[in-house]
Amino acid sequence: MRWAEITIRTTEEASEAISEMLAQAGCDGIAVTDPYEFRNTVENDPLSYADDGTYNSYGTDVVIKSYFAELDDGFVRMGAKNEEFLNPEGIGTIYGNISGKTMKTEDAVEFIKARLADIGEFLPVGQGFEGLKYVKDEDWANNWKKYYKEFKISDRVAVCPSWLDPDSIEAEHKIILDPGSAFGTGTHETTSMCAKLIDKYLKKDGTVLDLGTGSGILAIIAKKLGSGITEAIDIDKLAVDVAQENCGINGCGDIECHTGELKDAKRNDYDVIVANIIADIIAAIAKDIPERLADGGLFICSGIINTKKDKVEKAIFDAGMTIIESKTDNDWMAYVCRIG
Repeated sequence: MRWAEITIRTTEEASEAISEMLAQAGCDGIAVTDPYEFRNTVENDPLSYADDGTYNSYGTDVVIKSYFAELDDGFVRMGAKNEEFLNPEGIGTIYGNISGKTMKTEDAVEFIKARLADIGEFLPVGQGFEGLKYVKDEDWANNWKKYYKEFKISDRVAVCPSWLDPDSIEAEHKIILDPGSAFGTGTHETTSMCAKLIDKYLKKDGTVLDLGTGSGILAIIAKKLGSGITEAIDIDKLAVDVAQENCGINGCGDIECHTGELKDAKRNDYDVIVANIIADIIAAIAKDIPERLADGGLFICSGIINTKKDKVEKAIFDAGMTIIESKTDNDWMAYVCRIG
């Protein structure tokens, strides 16, 4: 077996959707080099320094490297690695279903190119597919780790990968989180904004739904900050498996993780529903949010590129909700909403 490395060069606006698409396609690992994240760190952290050569070498494109295990017969593993999604019509709702467990490598590349074209209908994807190459197992297993460091995601919460010492950063609560093959490490602006809003608005013992949980990071943050019943759902079975593992690692095994969409949520009285997904999906589900909230409940949403904010805001207002706070980070938006 060897690893097929597929490289995509894209824009910051499309990087989240592409990363999620690759995770749903079944890749075994994703490494993202985001020049905007690097520049923000240098510009906003007085202890950070980079010379002009390093600063400029990052360019303006987000580079996403995804890794697929290629078997000896020239096929790569695609789709969920374990049992199929409980609802056969659910997986691929956004990006299209994968009919089999394996696919010839060249066909997998064409599949990904087609999914990039689909994403390009609502987000600027930039150059898109850049190339395919093969890497040794030990290179894939270790080299991508250098892109993932410990960091504070909110005033009280820090995130640290398992291969680093959690004592290297000071915070009231620390989350051990490895990105694995599911989308959501916490480094993106949208996740950070959601984390800060959860930190600000969550009341002790509040009931929380993390919709589109990915790696489980927002559900774990809520639990660390004192939430009561906490539920985390995602349409991707692989993401749910990773989320369950991360919950266990962080002593949050009582978080209810399962596959599904909003309609599959188990309750109708959530104090907080958080959805860090994409703008079009938020706009589509907004009408169904109020009936899932408890009296005084809040809907926290992000993943919204600013070119889509008008569409999302209209959907929120049409659903009978009011935006009580909005946040902006680079080109991304996050909202806190309540009924009325």
